[in-house]
Amino acid sequence: MYEGSGTQKTYAYSLVDHLRWCRREKLTAQTVTLRDLLRYMGAVGAQVPMPWGQPWRLPPKRPYGASALKVAAACLKGFYLHVCTGSGVNAELRSALAVERLPTKVDRSRAFLGHLMKSMPANPLAPANRPTRRHPKMLPDGTRQSLLECVNTARDVMVVQWLSDTAMRIGGLTGLHLVDLHLRQNAACGECRDPHVHVCHRAGNQNRAAAKIKPDWQMVDGVITGGEIYRASPAMISRYFTYMTTEYTGVAAGHGMLLIQLSGPRRGEPWSADAARGVLRRAGRRAGLPGRIKPQAFRHQLTNDVLDVSKDPMVAKEVGNWASARMVDEVYGHPDLHSPEFSAALQTVWGEEG
Repeated sequence: MYEGSGTQKTYAYSLVDHLRWCRREKLTAQTVTLRDLLRYMGAVGAQVPMPWGQPWRLPPKRPYGASALKVAAACLKGFYLHVCTGSGVNAELRSALAVERLPTKVDRSRAFLGHLMKSMPANPLAPANRPTRRHPKMLPDGTRQSLLECVNTARDVMVVQWLSDTAMRIGGLTGLHLVDLHLRQNAACGECRDPHVHVCHRAGNQNRAAAKIKPDWQMVDGVITGGEIYRASPAMISRYFTYMTTEYTGVAAGHGMLLIQLSGPRRGEPWSADAARGVLRRAGRRAGLPGRIKPQAFRHQLTNDVLDVSKDPMVAKEVGNWASARMVDEVYGHPDLHSPEFSAALQTVWGEEG
């Protein structure tokens, strides 16, 4: 398997998929054209005004979504510009990919001395940027309590509580080290007065768990600073101490990570993100919850709930460490089609208010 950062792995997987398609189509860097690359983008899910030949991503594989298509387009452009320039081949494709566009207002505001910008690189393979309202999948009603009643260990109870009360991703949670936890008031890091957790990206974790976002962090005199900071609730702290005093003590193998295997030949070793997903999936089935319970649904649910309470996208952005308040507003700032307020508004307009 490819070793590298999360972003490098994503680009590597996209490139491998494309090279396999090229092998089937008997294309090389010397013979491939821009039309061939557009055909490939159509074969993986992009809307292109041309036939793209035989199907490529057959079930159970799904067509790429909007984000994956942008990644694939960027990957293909970078790969072929590098190969064609370095080898001095396929000047026609190199010229077709090295196109530019006029800078937008957003481009100018992001760049240093942006007012002097005359052009920006463009990607003819990238799909059109059509703004859409996304509807993230939320948790079924009563999920947290149902899962807490169906999981079997203090570790699993803690995982459910921590996913419910923070917006941590599962890779960040399973990648936590004990030094990342500042669960007392006025911790020595000085970055948050209340109990909190630092999610730090570490590429060398024994269980291969890694945080998706990679802000700078450091450890000075045994104190972690930086990374993604998530506030810890009293319930999270209570579940943590129960787990540490009943299951963690005497079992951990000295690696310093928070979540560990509790049975089997790897008892005491770090617990993986896939294992955590499996626990949630099985607990959801035992609880009779509809659909598959996925860790990211907890993140969506908390962001949605915080936005409902605060009415402020900036607050929801900080709680979930999202990239921007605008993105939070676009994804979560629209009414729930099943909310009482939505139903009441329609009933009023229909003249059916009780």
